[in-house]
Amino acid sequence: MSEPVPTERFSIPVRVRYADTDAAGVCYYANYLAFFEMARVELLRHLGAPIRDAEARGFVFPCVEAHVRYHRPARLDDLLTVELWVTELRRSAFSFGYRVTHDGDLVASGATRHAAVDPVTMRPQRLPDWLLALFDAAPGAVQKAT
Repeated sequence: MSEPVPTERFSIPVRVRYADTDAAGVCYYANYLAFFEMARVELLRHLGAPIRDAEARGFVFPCVEAHVRYHRPARLDDLLTVELWVTELRRSAFSFGYRVTHDGDLVASGATRHAAVDPVTMRPQRLPDWLLALFDAAPGAVQKAT
């Protein structure tokens, strides 16, 4: 099964550290979620809104759903490329797609969904206009939900 891949993506390099590997010398499966988070945080910084700015504006964006598919193992000292793009914008949530590659080979792919919530009450909030404007400027395909 092939998945659609947007032509433009934001990407960061991630080197697999010793601490990232399991007893078999393979990058531990849960670390891919941390790699996804690293890319999300860097995307916001790249767009001019570091994560602390969002918090200062009264928003946090917890992950409410995550999916990872593993295609081949990554190993110690592999230099990975973690790509992400915005796949969906809803009233109070948004989603990202991810691809992790090593030397051009697909290692993992996945998706996360994030809710916009008030950091005190943890209740959902409408996506703020400033965030929507950032996502309009973000590399990748954005599909706005109706």
